[in-house]
Amino acid sequence: MHFELTQRFTSSPAEVGDAYADAALYPTLVGLPKLGGIEVLDLATADGHVRSRIRYRFQDHLPAAVTAVVDPHKLTWVQVTDHDLAAGTATFRLDPDHYPDRLKASGSFRITAAADGGAVRVVTGDLKVKVLLVAGQVEHAIVDGLGEYLQAEAPAVDAYVAG
Repeated sequence: MHFELTQRFTSSPAEVGDAYADAALYPTLVGLPKLGGIEVLDLATADGHVRSRIRYRFQDHLPAAVTAVVDPHKLTWVQVTDHDLAAGTATFRLDPDHYPDRLKASGSFRITAAADGGAVRVVTGDLKVKVLLVAGQVEHAIVDGLGEYLQAEAPAVDAYVAG
C-alpha cells in the first residue's frame, strides 16, 4: 500500500528538521495517539546527516480477524532514518521486532516552507503486510493510525521547538 501523509508546522523547516534529528524530542511525544513505547536506541551525526534508530509500538484496536493471526502486543518496530539536514529530507525503513516476514515498510519525507509561513512535511512510503485474508485491513489500520499520530505530533514538535 502506497501512502502520502502531510503535516503542517508553525516552526520553520530548519527548526522542524533539527527537532526530528534531536533525541530529546522523542520523550516529549509519548502519549500521542496510536503509537507508543517510543524509545531512542541510537542517534549519530556525521557530515550533515543524522542517522536515528527509534523503537515504536502500535497502540490501536485491531479487528478480531487480525488479532487471530497477529498478536497486537508484538506490533513493535525500529524506524531507521537517515536525515539530510541541509536538504530537509530523510529516508526511512521499518525493521519489525516480530513478524519480519509479514511487514515491510520504507519511505521518505521532505520538509519545505509553507506558503503561509511555517513548514510542511510530506511523508510518503510503501507498506506491505503479508497476512492471509486480512493484510489489507492491517495495512489500512497502520496507515490510518500513522496519519492520526502525525496530526497530533505536529503541534507537539512545535511546542518542543518553542521550548
